[in-house]
Amino acid sequence: MNAAELAAAVGDLLRDTRLIVVANREPYIHVRTSEPTRGIWNWLRGRRESSAIEWTRPASGLVTALDPVMRACGGTWIAHGSGSADRDAADARGFVKVPPDQPSYTLRRMWLTPEEEQGYYYGFANNALWPLCHIAYARPVFDEADWRQYVRVNQRFADAVIEEVGDRRAVVFVQDYHFALLPRLIKQARPDVTVCHFWHIPWPNREAFRVCPWGAEILHGLLGNDLLGFHVQYHCNNFLDTVDRGIESRVDYEHFAAWRGGRPTFVKPFPISIDPSLWQGPVRAGDQAAERKHIRALLGLKNEKIIFGVDRLDYTKGIPDRLHAFGRMLETHPRWRGRVSLVQVGAPSREHLASYQALLAAVESAVDAVNNRFKTDTWTPVIYRPVHHRPEEIAQMYRAADVCVVSSLHDGMNLVAKEFIASRADEQGVLMLSKFTGAARELDQAIQINPFAVDEFAEAMQGALEMAPAEQTRRMHALRERVASHTVFDWAASLLQASVRLESDR
Repeated sequence: MNAAELAAAVGDLLRDTRLIVVANREPYIHVRTSEPTRGIWNWLRGRRESSAIEWTRPASGLVTALDPVMRACGGTWIAHGSGSADRDAADARGFVKVPPDQPSYTLRRMWLTPEEEQGYYYGFANNALWPLCHIAYARPVFDEADWRQYVRVNQRFADAVIEEVGDRRAVVFVQDYHFALLPRLIKQARPDVTVCHFWHIPWPNREAFRVCPWGAEILHGLLGNDLLGFHVQYHCNNFLDTVDRGIESRVDYEHFAAWRGGRPTFVKPFPISIDPSLWQGPVRAGDQAAERKHIRALLGLKNEKIIFGVDRLDYTKGIPDRLHAFGRMLETHPRWRGRVSLVQVGAPSREHLASYQALLAAVESAVDAVNNRFKTDTWTPVIYRPVHHRPEEIAQMYRAADVCVVSSLHDGMNLVAKEFIASRADEQGVLMLSKFTGAARELDQAIQINPFAVDEFAEAMQGALEMAPAEQTRRMHALRERVASHTVFDWAASLLQASVRLESDR
């Protein structure tokens, strides 16, 4: 399904219904940059600068998935306005039409105080819920002050949703772990509004969830939804089991629903995907060759094969494990020395938190360990670029890579794997994919790896480098068929159609 087909599929269903998306992350950020002030006097002095406003798309799988949906369906996206020029670009109420270059829906920005952002986002959402839900062996930190800010911000977003709905029919589409309390708050104010929620990260088993001091409140909040979606059935099962053992409720395993307060919440799997059209590259062979030559020159590479990794710098992504495995491969298969480089791209993330600061140090240490041991005057084993790259730059690197490695220790889905596949119209390249990602359940033609097993990982890496072109084509063809047949528009259509059906059944 593409954007036009999605609009046709849900257009009639949403004709008299307002679509409101709620997410912490905004799809477009306005930032203030500095540029030299024009004018001969200022040019001569060479010191004064003026400000310019630019917009960018954040590095976010959620944004990558949902922005095309909103372009197709319209409506309002409510999010935290975090850009340095967000207020200047919006009206007095925080509204701005997006995308900035071709407006098709409305973004409503919420302004959070530094205390709210620290407690709600960096504190409870990312220092408590994120590690609680991921099996990455990072201990969650539960702080009463952070919890209070999480409750406060959820209430503020609920008030904004109710204001935006007005007296109209509406489907409210809540995103992720930042808003576990929001569905119940909306339902208490407007029982007639349909609320569906997609939880983009894993849901832990009930024993792990028990350590959360406010677990009952979180479950009660999520059971305000009419429909709660996860990537895979396994996470649905974990959630229902947690509810069944954690709070007073009735769980219907036959229909995958949990009843609380006399109404059901249906819990279903909806594996998310991408818009493959965004990752298409040059069609002509000459243009493809020129693109690869450009990328190699940019990275300072000659004839080396490229193993490519691109991640947000997060401890769940298994970046140090990837670097250790690459070093082990160079150790046990010395013939690859000078013949392959690992290019690791990653945008720094949540640098306020100690666990992320420790990760940055660990990655830098692992990069230095490999390079110090194996680097020569003419070859650098690891090329590390810890900065944000635009999607078109990442797509070019996908197409230049011989191997793409996704080594997450735990991931709800992982869209990098699908982006790499969509970019490879040449049906070449090898995807190495952690078996602990949701994507591994769909992409069985990838080389599936256990990132915790360094020797196994290293052997799989050298096997990927040696894979014959015909075998690459066979695997990539099957992977591309899967990604093309289940896009982000199919994901959105199934969720929205299910939500609207629930509304019409009431």
